[in-house]
Amino acid sequence: MALYRMKYEMKLQKRLQKKLRIKTNLTQEAKKFRRLTGVYPQTFAKMVEILKEAHQKKKARGGRPNKLSIEDMLLMTLEYWREYRTYFHIGESYGLSESNTYHTIKWVENVLIKDGLFSLPGKKALLDENTEMEIILPDATETPIERPKRGKKITILERRNVIR
Repeated sequence: MALYRMKYEMKLQKRLQKKLRIKTNLTQEAKKFRRLTGVYPQTFAKMVEILKEAHQKKKARGGRPNKLSIEDMLLMTLEYWREYRTYFHIGESYGLSESNTYHTIKWVENVLIKDGLFSLPGKKALLDENTEMEIILPDATETPIERPKRGKKITILERRNVIR
């Protein structure tokens, strides 16, 4: 009986260890996803829900099916926000034209902003007296490059040297 109980306890320990490994794996995957896209998987899921609702309303009247899924559209937009690559490069990654990439990203941005859950504070929030702002001004003035002046003497001397 004691041997059976020990085996049972060992099985329980293995199950617990497996659950802990799965849990740590999921947290590591969530960290990788956050690092890649800039949002947590839960936030991504909420965004997908919002976009699916808007997509159903948009396609209720009919129309051509999209080349990308909603998740791919959102990933493409998050890549644009995170890496700030050109529309051409992102479009090449997803097999779309530059203009189609632009329209897709703008559609995703507009839908998420209209929902209100993912919008940024407006100008009035920035003008609030309680808000502390730090302003950094980079020095981007142009400095002239010193170059030799070209005159008649230099060109005449160069011509004479070439003739000889």
